[in-house]
Amino acid sequence: MTSGDQDPRVTALRAAVSRLRRELAAHPAEFPDRAVAEDELAALDAMAVGGSPEAARLRRSLLLVAGAVGSVSALGEALAQVRGAVELFGGPAGRG
Repeated sequence: MTSGDQDPRVTALRAAVSRLRRELAAHPAEFPDRAVAEDELAALDAMAVGGSPEAARLRRSLLLVAGAVGSVSALGEALAQVRGAVELFGGPAGRG
């Protein structure tokens, strides 16, 4: 597969997830939900590698990551980048 074959949303998501994973790995502080964040970032990356991920699953993982690292201000910019990449896939299906 060449880079021209890949959905630019997937490329953006993988780049954002990679950045947050690197910053999280380099962050010296331990916090209770760090493992949750690491697991969900791995899940986000796996969904992106799989091709065209479902927006609802992406948002669920994003919420778990945000809940886990949201209080760590040093990770805020990278988390915002992941959020922006997830939003490229659209919102949840409309209701009523």
